[in-house]
Amino acid sequence: MFPSDLTSFLDLIRQNGHAVYSFMFVYAASHALLLGLFAGYAAHAGALNFGTLLVVCWLGTFAGDIFRFWVGRQYGDRLADRYPRIGRYMLAAARLADRHHLWLMWFHRFPNGIRGMAGFAYGMSRLSWPVFLGLNFIAAGLWSGAVVSAGYAFGQFSEKAISDTSSGVGTVMLIAFLGLFWFLGRKLEQIVERY
Repeated sequence: MFPSDLTSFLDLIRQNGHAVYSFMFVYAASHALLLGLFAGYAAHAGALNFGTLLVVCWLGTFAGDIFRFWVGRQYGDRLADRYPRIGRYMLAAARLADRHHLWLMWFHRFPNGIRGMAGFAYGMSRLSWPVFLGLNFIAAGLWSGAVVSAGYAFGQFSEKAISDTSSGVGTVMLIAFLGLFWFLGRKLEQIVERY
C-alpha cells in the first residue's frame, strides 16, 4: 500500500498532486523546512509543478505567520503569564523583534522550533500590522524560493551523480541532504537560545 522505493513514492505524489499541494500549504503554515526541501526535489523529478509549489509554500508560510502574529497580539501577554518558561522566550524574542525585525523576519524561518514562537513574539512586539505584513510577505517569498530551489537543485545534482540503477544511493543522498539541513537548523537554534 505505501511505496517502498523513491520512484514509487514520487509516482504517488504525482497521482495525488492536488492533495499534496493542500498538504504543503498546511505544512508550510506550521513548519516546512525539510518537507519543503523534499517537495523541491519532487518538483525536479516532475511529481510537482515548481511554480505552483513555490506559490503554495509562499502563501502557506505567509498565512501561518499572520495567524501566529494575531494570536500573539491578542493573547501573547496572557500566554506568557500562564506559561512562564515559554513566556520568557517569547518576551525575549519580542524585544529582539522590536530592535531587529528587518533581519529577524528572514532568520526566524530556518531554526527548528524558533519559527512557531517568533510569530507570537512579533505579535507581542511593537511591530505594526502593516510593517509586519509587508516584511512577512517578502520574507515568506524569499524563504519559499530558497527552500524549494535548494530541494530542486539537489534533485538536479543527484540526477547527474546517480544513475537510475542505483536508486538506493539516491535515497541515501536525499536522507543525508535532509539530515544536513536538520542538523544546521538545530545548530542555529542553539545559537539563538544562547542569545
